[in-house]
Amino acid sequence: MSEEKPSLTIVRHLKAPPARVYAAWTRPELMARWWGPDAGPVLSAEADPRVGGGFRVLFQTLDGETHDCRGEYRQVEVDRKLVFTWEWVTLPERRSLVTIQLRPVDAGTEMTFTHAQFIDEAARDGHREGWNGAFDKLGRFIAELENTDVGD
Repeated sequence: MSEEKPSLTIVRHLKAPPARVYAAWTRPELMARWWGPDAGPVLSAEADPRVGGGFRVLFQTLDGETHDCRGEYRQVEVDRKLVFTWEWVTLPERRSLVTIQLRPVDAGTEMTFTHAQFIDEAARDGHREGWNGAFDKLGRFIAELENTDVGD
């Protein structure tokens, strides 16, 4: 009997069209503007959003700690859906899976984010806190982009 691994789902309503939200997830220069749980800097971001392509983001949190994450895209539906593996470079054995679904709604986009296959509940809970911090930044960043043509 296989034991189901912990997962988390976060739903956010973002005031931007799906194309702009998708761009924020897949264009390195945009990823660098919101990634990470707090106001610490993104040191580098790379993305090749195609099946088999990868991403890598190196960021620093306000406590001075550096974090290096990467993954491989498993499913890519432009402006609609991304599925990719997620791992910390220092803990590759803890690979998990992220699914992002974007749905247009009247005021912008409903983003349903699911992070699955955590090693344990502590890892899930830590990621929940981190992702919520990042999504707070994403919401503010997307609003700042409102008057630009990014992803439109």
